[in-house]
Amino acid sequence: MAAKRTSEKETAESMGRRQREISISEFFLKNRHLLGFDNPRKAVMTAVKEAVDNSLDACEEARILPEIAVELVQTAPDRWRVSVRDNGPGIVRAQIPKVFAKLLYGSKFHRLRMSRGQQGIGISAAGMYGQLTTGSATRILSRTTAASARRVEVQIDTRSNKPAVLADAESDWRPEFPAATEGAEAATYPHGTEVSIEMTGQVVRGRLSVEEYLKQCAIANPHLRLHYRAVPLPKPGLPEPPAEPAWTTYERATGELPPPVEAIQPHPHGVELGVLMQMLKDSTSRTLKGALQEDFSRVSPRVAEEICARANLDPKTSPARVAQREAETLYQAIQDTKLMRPPTDCLAPIGEEQILAGLRKEVPADFYTAVSRPPSVYRGNPFLVEAGLAYAKPGDNPDLAADDTVRVMRFANRVPLLYMSGACAMTEAMESVNWKSYGLPHPKGALPVGPAVFFLHIASVWVPFTSESKEAIAHYPEILREMTFALQEIGRRLGVYLSRRQRQAEADRKRSYITKYIPHLALGLQEILGLDAAGKTDLETRLVRMLERAKDG
Repeated sequence: MAAKRTSEKETAESMGRRQREISISEFFLKNRHLLGFDNPRKAVMTAVKEAVDNSLDACEEARILPEIAVELVQTAPDRWRVSVRDNGPGIVRAQIPKVFAKLLYGSKFHRLRMSRGQQGIGISAAGMYGQLTTGSATRILSRTTAASARRVEVQIDTRSNKPAVLADAESDWRPEFPAATEGAEAATYPHGTEVSIEMTGQVVRGRLSVEEYLKQCAIANPHLRLHYRAVPLPKPGLPEPPAEPAWTTYERATGELPPPVEAIQPHPHGVELGVLMQMLKDSTSRTLKGALQEDFSRVSPRVAEEICARANLDPKTSPARVAQREAETLYQAIQDTKLMRPPTDCLAPIGEEQILAGLRKEVPADFYTAVSRPPSVYRGNPFLVEAGLAYAKPGDNPDLAADDTVRVMRFANRVPLLYMSGACAMTEAMESVNWKSYGLPHPKGALPVGPAVFFLHIASVWVPFTSESKEAIAHYPEILREMTFALQEIGRRLGVYLSRRQRQAEADRKRSYITKYIPHLALGLQEILGLDAAGKTDLETRLVRMLERAKDG
């Protein structure tokens, strides 16, 4: 029977009764693809990524050399339990529910300093996806310097975006990691955190896998010791359960942590009018001059007075009493005033030496090079671009074929970006460079071809991602320009290497021809000069030495 249709017309009152506030959790529950949970395969990778990012940030902020273990255990044909354990400082009990079961909660959003996490969404979204697809709670084990650890299980109330604590108890848990070598004792730490989420997912191998993400993570973070294993369900019909898979360990390439970073104030040239007006209202300074000095970076007393003079505003006026029209004049005066670039102690680039160490550790090749560009600015935000290259001789590395497209590893604040490469500014910069002039075949409108791995990294206080899933960099002209300059420098070095190798190959080819005919030449000279066998051998030796001297000269 067809549903009965109402003939009543809607009124403003009836429509108003159906309207209600939408929580951020409800929004992302219906739009989880925006966060990277749009299919089971990608969901597992995104959950691992968010947990590893949080672990690395916590360890580096506490100045602890990070050790992380990632374990994927299949619990049903379409289910996996994702567990990530670290040796970080741990999380205090009061913060655990909010960190893991409340979207847009964290300490990084309002700080202008380089960090992997930015929005306070990722790990809570992973738990929300697990809750949606399996009904399971997120389980957290955390130990600080306290005498005992805490075992907490939480879910997220999507209607109110608040955590619901399902279990909370003390535990004697300590973070333990696989031994460095067979027969050695496992490493145990007095503090750390482990998060476990069961979710609908798939674990696959290849370029878009968890394994590939972790390998790239080890390259971009050479100070990290990382363990990984995936434990699938045993196949039916086996006489006895198979042994658990061994751990894959990515060892550290350096024992040095990245330099600590400092939070900076917003740069005036990166602040829009509406933000400026809100900052003036919220300022704790008594005067407009003081607000410009204290709430912004690179504004000295002299510059603050110059801005006020350009705007025809009294430097002693209260910032909260600046009207909208006066704020517009002030905003224009700021844009017309020459200011120093933002400070760059808020950034911790990987550095050329560490990029090379990471590439050499994980990518067998014949030629390596790396470039770190000077810091630059977009929208008032400081950023820095780095690039690296590993080039293998054709046939030396089976994973890098001479007739395949080059591999491009993309990173933002040391985090690998595996998806949406076609929509990323880094890919556009790669395609815009004329690689033919540097010795690589380059089809028009595509990536170059050759046995090479390119490494591209942007470090910034606020990375301009194209979406909440943080998978591609926006196409800002300043970023594209810096990427292009870094790649061109890499290209020049590659061109020099390839030219030398080509000259060497040509010299070796000519030498092989001459070497091939030296015995025949010596035989002819033996007959002409009447030499015995010993004289012929001596003559051949002299001819070879002459050839070597000619080559070295």
